[in-house]
Amino acid sequence: MNTLIINGHPSRESLIGAMGKAYAKGASQKGVDIKILEISDLNINLAMTGRDDESEEPEYVKSSQELIRWADHIVWFYPTWWADIPAKLKAFVEQVFTSGFAFKYKESKRYVKWDKYLNGKTAMLFSTMDGPAWYYKYFVGEPAFKMMRYNLKFCGFKKVGRKYYSSVVMSSEKQRLKWLNEIEVLGTKLK
Repeated sequence: MNTLIINGHPSRESLIGAMGKAYAKGASQKGVDIKILEISDLNINLAMTGRDDESEEPEYVKSSQELIRWADHIVWFYPTWWADIPAKLKAFVEQVFTSGFAFKYKESKRYVKWDKYLNGKTAMLFSTMDGPAWYYKYFVGEPAFKMMRYNLKFCGFKKVGRKYYSSVVMSSEKQRLKWLNEIEVLGTKLK
């Protein structure tokens, strides 16, 4: 299984980055072909919006799309900030999962129809947060997960799972090491 790990933290040196590396370590022990995409390495223009003009795409868009095409399974690691994904990761999704690559609208006069171009792929979302996960799920309504799941399914992903690691601000080094070990084990369960 070709697996792409996306580290969505704007800084490479973070707990999220360590989690992605732990998952890659576990998966590689099972012979899974792994590639890692570091959002922090991309020169993402946060002000760039949808591109209806003929201006040239940034190189990271093309190279990221190639990695996504290659992958059967995409594993996202990101912090939940203000109940959402980081701005740089959001800009990445908007600029990479574009019409013509991830989906294409069909002409229709009655309602919106589209073709899904990323059919059959699966995704797993791992997110850290400072508050408790139960509060985020049941009181806040987990908007980041719902947005990511909706967008990926819109493009054809057949399954999108999630796992939260919460109260990071209160966690000890021992707890964080336990999380890293757990994530490495989860990586070994890829087929």
